[in-house]
Amino acid sequence: MKIILTEDVDRVGQKGTVVTVKDGFARNYLLPRNLAIQATKARLSQIEAIKAELGKREERKQKKLKNLASKLEVLSLKAELKMGETGAFGSITNADVAKLLKDAGYDIDRHKIEIANPIKEPGIFDISVNLGEITATIKLWVTPKE
Repeated sequence: MKIILTEDVDRVGQKGTVVTVKDGFARNYLLPRNLAIQATKARLSQIEAIKAELGKREERKQKKLKNLASKLEVLSLKAELKMGETGAFGSITNADVAKLLKDAGYDIDRHKIEIANPIKEPGIFDISVNLGEITATIKLWVTPKE
């Protein structure tokens, strides 16, 4: 019997896939527990339409992410770090970079900003922003505060 899975089922398949199983397994286990529905021509065409729409959505999402990444690539941020005779007072973390990005008009979660170690000295740093499958690099100019 051909069925469309409505939930992930171990050793059978993933949600939304069309699989062929034995009639008894489908009638006695999958269908009564609403884990699957019978695969008819109408339902199969409906599944194909839904998959096509999801593909279009994913494509639009990827296009938006690439556009955002290209805008972030040309962005250059400036931060000031209070310095003393022996070194810096404090450091610049991913939360500080997130605030700088928010001030520049980009609302990006601080957990998506990747800084290996907090910045404790003036200089030019490349900061990675993980946007999912795409990673953008921002230039951060750190200057001493007087």
